Amino acid sequence: MPHFTSTVDELHRYAPEVDEPDDFDEFWRDTLAEASAVPVLADVRPEPTDLRLLDSWDVTFAGFGGEPVRAWYTRPAGVREPLPAVVEYAGYGRGRGLPHERLTWPVAGYAHLLMDNRGQAGQYGAGDTPDPHGAPGGPWPVTWGILDPRNYHYRRLITDAVRAVEAARALPGVAADRISVVGNSQGGGIALAVAGLVDDLSAVLSTAPFLCDMRRAVQSTEPAPYGEIARYLAVHRQAEEAVWRTLSYVEAVSFARRATAPAQFGVGRRDTVCPPRTAFAAYNHYGAANGRPVPPEREMHVYPFNGHEGGEAVHVRRQLRWLDSVLHPARAGR
Repeated sequence: MPHFTSTVDELHRYAPEVDEPDDFDEFWRDTLAEASAVPVLADVRPEPTDLRLLDSWDVTFAGFGGEPVRAWYTRPAGVREPLPAVVEYAGYGRGRGLPHERLTWPVAGYAHLLMDNRGQAGQYGAGDTPDPHGAPGGPWPVTWGILDPRNYHYRRLITDAVRAVEAARALPGVAADRISVVGNSQGGGIALAVAGLVDDLSAVLSTAPFLCDMRRAVQSTEPAPYGEIARYLAVHRQAEEAVWRTLSYVEAVSFARRATAPAQFGVGRRDTVCPPRTAFAAYNHYGAANGRPVPPEREMHVYPFNGHEGGEAVHVRRQLRWLDSVLHPARAGR
């Protein structure tokens, strides 16, 4: 397939125009204003984990519509000063799991908030945040409410993700002016969406991102989640125009154009789930609409023989070193 055989040079030139509705900014401004009317932190309680070097809390915050969203907050034990925070978004079909399942960022010395995916848990990981909205659409999360952008599942999930940043800033022990967002696959697409909606992030780390160049992705790849949209359209043939319109409001390329924070990307060139061309569409447009004469710092790591797993531990090491260099530039030179 062409998007797997493109050279790296061709990928770096791939900057397609995507569908963007005229009221894109107004849609998200109104959505987030409605959510922000509710105080963000609902409950924070210590969570026993048997991990003596880390402290964890079970957090509930108000997401879309003021609805409760669960998260784990974890940080190094015994550290009193406020720490830079990493807000992490999970992949498709995953929930927040248990607090000891994702320890890279707190072990590296960061405050870490891992957001649950509303309604998605059960395919690859446990979660406990429901999505109590019924709307016409298919049986999979990516098709819930897909006929109307106001009813779409990802309108709610992206709103939750923005509110997770607000929740992190309100938590004790967090340096509120040093918040970064990170995610792989669906989490990578959500991180890009937050980057376009929150203008004072410290950094964005997005690996194999979903939600990018979505029309072309649905038309060119078979695995879920994009394949689930194609399977929905194979049955609901008359819904195509409505589906493309809805997806245009959650297109990560549009969010990436509005981003202002430094960003690091990673892709596997043999990725059939989130094809590398789609990630480059977001990378090549990143920061283009922010009004700055110089776009924000960004870098891309390509793993030629890897698929959706990307660079795995090698890439995580690069993420750790890159984020440290962004937050502590003087230290990066040593």
